[in-house]
Amino acid sequence: NKMKVKANFLLEEQKRQIENTLVELKATQTQLIQSEKLASLGELTAGIAHEIQNPLNFVNNFSELSIELIDELKSPLTPKGGTLEAELLSDISQNLEKINHHGKRASNIVKGMLEHSRTSSGTKEPTNINALIRETLPLSYHALRAKDKAFNADFKMDLDNTIGEINIIPQDMSRVLINLFNNAFYAVNQKKQVSDNLPLTESYIPSVLVSTQRLGNQIVIKINDNGTGMPESVKVKVFQPFFTTKPTGQGTGLGLSLAYDIVTKGHGGTLEVISTEGVGSEFIISLPFKTNG
Repeated sequence: NKMKVKANFLLEEQKRQIENTLVELKATQTQLIQSEKLASLGELTAGIAHEIQNPLNFVNNFSELSIELIDELKSPLTPKGGTLEAELLSDISQNLEKINHHGKRASNIVKGMLEHSRTSSGTKEPTNINALIRETLPLSYHALRAKDKAFNADFKMDLDNTIGEINIIPQDMSRVLINLFNNAFYAVNQKKQVSDNLPLTESYIPSVLVSTQRLGNQIVIKINDNGTGMPESVKVKVFQPFFTTKPTGQGTGLGLSLAYDIVTKGHGGTLEVISTEGVGSEFIISLPFKTNG
């Protein structure tokens, strides 16, 4: 009996060790896959951005140079109502100024893409969270528009300007925000496609609202959408690795899981979701408000 008890004890101990090893292996596998996905995405984004940056530089440089040349040509001519040449040159100059303006705007977007694709330093630094939202929200919207030209949505920001800077890892928090914005726009786009095929009395207007607020020693960021929403069965799994409701090829199931880890483990905050199926969703990020350290 003693030998049997001892053997059973050893078997249970070995079983427990094997189970612990399996859990560790699964966790390691998840981390490796997340790292690989992010690395591939970062390389792709950086490569595209670098390729786009060159023609943008040409557009900006030549438009500025052309404006200067036109100004020189206009100088001996009568600027107002004198000659046809002066009027034409004035129109061309205005067009070039618009090209230059939009070229610089596109260049800033590309610079933002390059910044977000860089490997995180893991170091927190004072960052204007409102400015980060202003940069990433339009970036997310236009990325979806690039894939689906028919997509349109209202997006608004209600940002608390008293927040100022908070200590975060900007590259990591950019990934969190872009992922949540992407999900919000995806949800409203899905609902729009369904509603277009239904005889509704009122037309559906896709809408995303992002707000920030300082509450005591917490900064609260809310991402609201009036999209498809989630049933309870989906909501309880939404932060689990590899869980996705998107069709094959459209989602890895890693985005929200990674966002959750960045917010909770990387920044000591919380990430929650409130959702009603058919009505919409609200993701709530709470971050500790610390201006130093």
